Amino acid sequence: MTSSIPEEVHYEGGPARGDLIFNILLGFTLIGIPFTIGAVVRAFWLRFRITNRRVSVSGGWKGNDKTQVVYSQIKEVRTVPRGLGAWGDMVLVLKDGARLEMRSLPNFREIEAFILERIAARAAAPSEKPVEGFAA
Repeated sequence: MTSSIPEEVHYEGGPARGDLIFNILLGFTLIGIPFTIGAVVRAFWLRFRITNRRVSVSGGWKGNDKTQVVYSQIKEVRTVPRGLGAWGDMVLVLKDGARLEMRSLPNFREIEAFILERIAARAAAPSEKPVEGFAA
């Protein structure tokens, strides 16, 4: 069964550029080199796509790991500001206890409000009765 609601993209892109710049500057110290490498890998291969129907994150080595979460699976949203509040990290806690981390998310407060709005809309919508037996 497919929904007739078109999927509208709220945010699509990579991590915040400020995170990369800050970590490159930090990389001039010996202690900051691992953080710089992490920021460069995130800049190359981490991508977020947040729509009115789901949250998708692709990352990992060369962007091969893909994760999608629909709003009905999300129980809680936690955020931590970074870079003086210009970007932040977000964790989506799912109903089954799993967590989806999104690091260096630009406009994270706006995105958090959008996700919380979608979760509230899903909770307020009448749920369909689950199909029992064989579906025709």
